Parts: sequence; structure tokens; C-alpha cells
Amino acid sequence: MQASVHTFDPETGNGSALLDDGREVTFAGEVFDRSALRLLRPGQRITVVLGADGRSLTRLYVVGIGDDQTIR
Repeated sequence: MQASVHTFDPETGNGSALLDDGREVTFAGEVFDRSALRLLRPGQRITVVLGADGRSLTRLYVVGIGDDQTIR
């Protein structure tokens, strides 16, 4: 699922993203830490995986950056 970064706190790694359907979902610093990213900026496009609650993210990444991704 695609989203755009809405907020990001570089000190805690916490933030939120806007899904393409307009919903805002949050992510915890632990999710960011597992992302292999160093920084996020508002408006940046990311790929996300929603948690079972549908209101928080369990994974976020940029296609081409991650353990199982290749840059083409």
C-alpha cells in the first residue's frame, strides 16, 4: 500500500503517514528503526503495511531499499 509521510520526529522515530485514501495512520519508532531508512521527510512517498487494527503501520519502506528489495 502506498502512502505519504505526514509527520516524523527524528529523535524518537515516531510519525504518521497519509494513505492514498486520505486516512492518517501512525507508526512507532520501532517500525522506523526496522525500515533501514535514516530519515523521512513530509511528503515523501513510502510503501507501508497496516497492522490488524487498521490504524497503525507495522512496516514502512521505500521500494528499492530493504532486505528483500533491489534497486533497478
